[in-house]
Amino acid sequence: MWEGKDFVIEPRYGDGQYGSLAGLAEELVRLKVDIIVTAGSPAIRAAQQATTTIPIVIAATGDPVASGLVASLARPGGNTTGLSILSPDLATKHLQLMAMLLPKLARVAVLTNPGSSTRSAALSAVKNAAQAAGMTIVPIDARTVEEIIRGFVNLTLAQAEAVIVVPDSFLNGQTRRIAELSTRYRLPSIMELREYVAEGGLMSYGSQTAANFRHAAAYVDKILKGAKPGEIPVEQPTKFDLVINLKTAKALDIDMPPSLLAIANEVIE
Repeated sequence: MWEGKDFVIEPRYGDGQYGSLAGLAEELVRLKVDIIVTAGSPAIRAAQQATTTIPIVIAATGDPVASGLVASLARPGGNTTGLSILSPDLATKHLQLMAMLLPKLARVAVLTNPGSSTRSAALSAVKNAAQAAGMTIVPIDARTVEEIIRGFVNLTLAQAEAVIVVPDSFLNGQTRRIAELSTRYRLPSIMELREYVAEGGLMSYGSQTAANFRHAAAYVDKILKGAKPGEIPVEQPTKFDLVINLKTAKALDIDMPPSLLAIANEVIE
């Protein structure tokens, strides 16, 4: 099949601006598209509010059940199905990886967007894990570029020793900036997206974004062949990659432990 001949893609981008999502979703509905593919709970919710009939395929979101996007993973119901990326669970894994990197780690900053529907679950999960390990969590909220910059100043004043970034549509678009600030303030950092490490972040651990969108195409195919989205189970990833940037580690004067290098799926030098 060829784009433009067999099918047409109508791309719309919110660029992390949640206020624009409703208008973009309504525009797609007016175009009478056959399926809407989207990622991130704000965009998914905007699409659901714009239509209850056009199928919606989730390419990636943290916890669609807790966010109220689907009724259950097995039977999502309504017009929505797709992929979950387990953001709340991954936040605790990020803490474990940071503890492997810094055995004496005591104070960890968690950067989140307060507008994200997965923020509460991810922050609660990492706080519980930190408490069990005798660590202190320093929450940093940012929904604008200015708040990200100010947040790094504040977490430095709070004597945080590392940063965990809980992704959402806005923060995903700020990976380069967050990586630069982490290096500037000499703070080891980790995020789910491999793109974060490619842009200078120290570590990432999560499922592959590109693979999620490729897998979303299988959902589109099933729906176009007659399957009802509400009856197609939401899938969770089974493969997670640890990516490490040794150039960033050197800039931070960090000797990467052999135990981390041994389990890394990719090392950028």
